[in-house]
Amino acid sequence: MAGGVIVASDGPAATDHGGRLTFSVIITSLVAASGGLIFGYDVGISGGVSSMEPFLRRFFPGVLRRMAEARPGNEYCVYDSQALTAFTSSLYVAGLVASLVASRVTRAVGGQAVMVMGGALFFAGGAVTGAAVNIAMLIVGRMLLGFGVGFTNQAAPLFLAEMAPPRWRGSLTAGFQFFLAVGVVIATVTNYFASRVPWGWRLSLGLAGAPAVVIFLGALCLTDTPSSLVMRGDTARARAALLRVRGRAADVEAELKGIVRSVEIARQGEDGAFRRMFRRMAVRREYRPYLVFAVAIPMFFQLTGVIVISFFSPLVFRTIGFGSNAALMGNVILGAVNLGCLMLSTLVIDRFGRKVLFMIGGVVMIIAQVGVAWIMGAQVGKNGSAAMARPYAVAVVVFTCLHTAGFGWSWGPLGWVVPGEIFPVDIRSAGQAMNVSIGLGLTFVQTQSFLAMLCRFRFATFAYYAAWVAVMTVFVAVFLPETKGVPLESMPTVWARHWYWKRFAPEQAKSPDAPTTTTTTTAG
Repeated sequence: MAGGVIVASDGPAATDHGGRLTFSVIITSLVAASGGLIFGYDVGISGGVSSMEPFLRRFFPGVLRRMAEARPGNEYCVYDSQALTAFTSSLYVAGLVASLVASRVTRAVGGQAVMVMGGALFFAGGAVTGAAVNIAMLIVGRMLLGFGVGFTNQAAPLFLAEMAPPRWRGSLTAGFQFFLAVGVVIATVTNYFASRVPWGWRLSLGLAGAPAVVIFLGALCLTDTPSSLVMRGDTARARAALLRVRGRAADVEAELKGIVRSVEIARQGEDGAFRRMFRRMAVRREYRPYLVFAVAIPMFFQLTGVIVISFFSPLVFRTIGFGSNAALMGNVILGAVNLGCLMLSTLVIDRFGRKVLFMIGGVVMIIAQVGVAWIMGAQVGKNGSAAMARPYAVAVVVFTCLHTAGFGWSWGPLGWVVPGEIFPVDIRSAGQAMNVSIGLGLTFVQTQSFLAMLCRFRFATFAYYAAWVAVMTVFVAVFLPETKGVPLESMPTVWARHWYWKRFAPEQAKSPDAPTTTTTTTAG
């Protein structure tokens, strides 16, 4: 491949055509990564608003009545309301649809325009939910927010992966999760102070417009990625974009030729990206690894349990005996822990690689979930009727923070980094759309069912998530090749040398003429 490299699957090294970490690429990456703010703000705001009594009194009075009737009854079932969970989960149905549409739109107009659309839609959703006077208006606003999340979640990680030099791609792409974590912290702090006034829920929901403005205005100032511009036939602008983000000392022509060659290969198929992915999996099989991970990564990301913990931690903390303000403060602490561990992960992700972070994070999360399940089973009881002593309640918060730390170290950033870098250019947009849509679909299922699970499974809910973390940690250890530092156009060679996936790789990728060590090739 023009401008490419050949790498081994265990600890690959790679050329980046002399690309440096320029001021332009840093600013571009920061602006694109700020797309995570809107998703993070919603993740942090939903659970806190759902625990505010003025909000419940206006929209879900049945939950308040159940709270009054349940004490000292079954604490696990206090918040089991399908209408209340629909408030949270409706966003993700809309996001699922939007992410699939965004794949085609991204190929047509580029990721920059899609991020602008996402910011505008999220701003509109924040305005509608902040001004809501009934449940219908609340749900419509949440769906507008979902359209914004679906567009930005599909476009921003791909934008980051395509703009970043290979040597720093992991850290720069993890910026999306970093801003997501910042959004969570901002939202939980907003909830904590807004809960002190009767109309505070309106403030919390309406302020969603602030991060939307950040991504909207920032995206207007960006240029599209070289890959996107070449896909749309604008090679001159692609060259100019590469010069701007790589610097004049870089071998821009070699990288551009590699991108052009990848796009030319992609255009050999006349069918759409989704159809091509499934057809080649069934007939020629070389896309089977990509399809497996397009499904596995978002599925496992959701089954870490961190999403529902992020949404409903204030309700869980109230279940174990904390008051409203203390429960909201616990949520603030979780957000801060996640942000701190994510910052640490960003510093080492391109030094130690992806698999080491996955392994450490998995072990930490298993220990934490088992700890929560054991304490709640022993102290709250099977029926949820026993009062939990304060030291044990604090221990639950500590274990929850430990789980959040493990996630922030591993699946938090890597759940966005890995899907953004593993797909070939011809199905990259479709692959990311699958990743986002499956993730949002599972988020809908989990947010809609978590409170019912807590009511019926009780403390075993947390053991359920611990079992899934064990499965996904083994899966990653066995089947995920290390992709640290590999240029995107050379990614197929990593899969071709993996002990299992090499059986599905095309013959040219497995050619015996290809050396096993890093070799820079010239444009052909």
